[in-house]
Amino acid sequence: MLLIERGKEPLKGYWSLPGGALEVGERIEDGIRREVREETGLEVQLLGIVEIFERVTRDEDGKAVYHFVLIDYLCRVTGGTLAAGDDASRAEWVLRENLANYRITEGTLPVIEQAFDERNLWRRAAAAGESS
Repeated sequence: MLLIERGKEPLKGYWSLPGGALEVGERIEDGIRREVREETGLEVQLLGIVEIFERVTRDEDGKAVYHFVLIDYLCRVTGGTLAAGDDASRAEWVLRENLANYRITEGTLPVIEQAFDERNLWRRAAAAGESS
């Protein structure tokens, strides 16, 4: 799984999936490709949605300070060279069995596990198509 260590707040120092805010008028798919390129140096092809969820971060008084709607996609790398950029301090490929070694943002681990499962289903379907 491709993870980035967040280099800025919110959640500086935590590991997460690459992503960010859409620019006004930007299509979701274009924003995903741009954010992945800016944070990791990689070009990707979007394969499908893994999960859609919300994350609300609150201050010590319970007031919402950040409210994100997150759409996680399964992607395939098509080019580029892995290098942290933009607001990422590091970018790494992480094996499923090593995820416990990373301080991952809340709610992200189940999405990562789901993405691994969906990737495996996609690979099996592609292999079955090649053998028929």
